[in-house]
Amino acid sequence: MQLDFSFLSGEVIATYVTKGFLFSLQLTLVAMVGGIVLGTLLALMRLSGKPWLAGPAAAYVNTMRSIPLVMVILWFFLLIPLMIGRPMGAEVSALITFTLFEAAYYSEIMRAGIQSVPRGQVFAGYAMGMSYRQTMQLVVLPQAFRNMIPVLLTQTIILFQDTSLVYAIGAYDMLKGFEIAGKNFNRPVETYIVAALIYFVICFSLSMLVKHLQKKIAIIR
Repeated sequence: MQLDFSFLSGEVIATYVTKGFLFSLQLTLVAMVGGIVLGTLLALMRLSGKPWLAGPAAAYVNTMRSIPLVMVILWFFLLIPLMIGRPMGAEVSALITFTLFEAAYYSEIMRAGIQSVPRGQVFAGYAMGMSYRQTMQLVVLPQAFRNMIPVLLTQTIILFQDTSLVYAIGAYDMLKGFEIAGKNFNRPVETYIVAALIYFVICFSLSMLVKHLQKKIAIIR
């Protein structure tokens, strides 16, 4: 079989792929922001020293991290409509699922970041009359975020790669766009090759950016 990429014009990309790429980007950004916010809350719960907070947070994180993402995607897509009594849509289901799933991973990153801040700074906050919340908000979390920026961004790159799994529920992501183009032009091999190259270029470029950022943060320290 001879490969032919000539059909992949700008018009074909704009027609079939752009919509999917925009959703993949939206899914990545929403899950990243929501996952970091929820993950930070889970990390604080686990580090609170209170069993009634740490226990449920640990159970949530360990459960999510022990189940394949594609299974979680299918569960949310199939079970939530049964619980609420109406369909939710593949895109909305994907946004909710990825946010809740990624929160477990961001939680572990943030927990490591919080624990990387010297305990002496926490005690210094208490000595100045700050409460636990104020110490975390004003002293610990800003340093934890700075320390964990490269790891958080690396997890976000993995998240972008994982968005391709929404094919399991029929959501229109970038890979879905290439798949439809391949079927319509009877060139599935070529479209999958180009899709793989685009994923590689995007993720490799972002990885190099993270590596550069990591060096800058190390210099600042």
